[in-house]
Amino acid sequence: MPVFSILFWILVGIVVYAYFGYVLVLGLISAFKRNRKVSSLNENYQPEITLLIAAYNESDLIEQKVNNGFAQTYPSSKIQQLWITDGSTDGSEKILKDFDSVKVLHSPERHGKTAAINRAMPYVNTPITILTDANTMLSEKAVESMVELFSDSRVGCVAGEKRIEIKDKDNAVTSGEGIYWKYESLIKSLESKANSTLSAAGELYAIRTELFKPVPSSIILDDFVISTQIAKAGHKVKYCPQAYAVETASASIGEEKKRKIRIAAGAFQAMYLYPWLFNFFKNPMLSFQFISHKVLRWVLVPLAIIIAPILALMAYLLTSQSILNLVLAAISLVFILLVVIGWVAREEKVGFKFIFLPYYLFVMNITMIRGFWRFIAGKQDVKWEKAKRVK
Repeated sequence: MPVFSILFWILVGIVVYAYFGYVLVLGLISAFKRNRKVSSLNENYQPEITLLIAAYNESDLIEQKVNNGFAQTYPSSKIQQLWITDGSTDGSEKILKDFDSVKVLHSPERHGKTAAINRAMPYVNTPITILTDANTMLSEKAVESMVELFSDSRVGCVAGEKRIEIKDKDNAVTSGEGIYWKYESLIKSLESKANSTLSAAGELYAIRTELFKPVPSSIILDDFVISTQIAKAGHKVKYCPQAYAVETASASIGEEKKRKIRIAAGAFQAMYLYPWLFNFFKNPMLSFQFISHKVLRWVLVPLAIIIAPILALMAYLLTSQSILNLVLAAISLVFILLVVIGWVAREEKVGFKFIFLPYYLFVMNITMIRGFWRFIAGKQDVKWEKAKRVK
C-alpha cells in the first residue's frame, strides 16, 4: 500500500476514534457498570453553599445574575454569593454592594480569573462552592441538583452542563458551538457513568470547598486544572445535566477564534505543567480519558483534519487511480467544498445548522494550531479578554 494511503488511514483512524470511537468505548463501559450497585443519594442533604463569581466589567448583567442565583429552588437562606471584581472599571463593585447576602472582593489590580479564584477561596466558609460565570444564567434547579450529588461522600466535584442559546435559524458560530456543546455533554455524561467526568467547564461546576488547592496564577484553564486535580486525588467528578448554564454564542467567527486560541494555548500549557495526566500506572482510567478526550483532539486531530484530505487527493493523483482512491478523493473534495460554503455563508442564519459543522470543525482545529504557537512563544496573557456575544 502506498505511503500516502497508509498515512491517510492512520489519520482517519485517529479522527474516527477521537470523535466516535471514544464515545463507543465509554458507552460499553457505562453499560457494563449500569448493573452495579450505586450509592443512594440523599435529597434532604442541603448544606449552605457559596456561589463564587469572578467578573470583569459585567455591570450590565450583575442584577440579572444575582437574582438568578437567589431564584433557585434551593433554600435561598442557604445560598451565599461571593463576587470578585478585580480590575473592573465599570463600577461593578458599587452595584453589588446594594444586594444583601452578597460579599464583594474588589481590587483595582487585575491578575486574571485564576488569581481571583485563589484570592476568594479563603473567604468561603460553606462546605460546597459553586463556581459560575457572570454572563451565564443557571437553570432553576441547578444548585439543588448539584448539591444532591455531594450526599455521596465519594464525590468531590460536580460538573454542570454548558448550553448555547439557539434559535430556529442561526449563523455558523451559534450553530457550530451549539452542536459542539451538545456533543461534549454526551461525552461528559458517559464519562460520569463509566468512571468520572474528566473535567468541568468554568460556566458551572461545584467542588467540596475543603478539596480546593490554590492553582498557579499563570494557569489559563483554571476549571480544567481544579477539577482534574480533585479527580487525581481519588474523588469522583460527576456530571449533572439537570444543572445547566445558558449563554449566547460569540458574536462572530472572529470573536470565537479569539476565545478558542486562548483555550488552545491553555490546553498545551496544562499538558506541559501537569505530566501526571499521562501517567497510566498511577491514574490508568484518568489518563485514558485525558488522552482520548483531550490530547488527541488538541494535538493529532487538528493535523489530521488538514493533512488527510490532501493525502487522499495525492493518493489518487500520484499513485493508484482505483475506485477506492477515487471515492476517498471525492469525499475529501466534498469536505473542502463544505468548509468553503460554511466560510462564505458564515454570517447567514439558516435552519439546517449542520451545514456549518465542517467549517466550524475546521476553524476550531486551526485555532488549536495557532494556540500551540502562542503557547510556545509565551504570548498568551492569563487575563481573559471577553469575547463579544450575540445579544
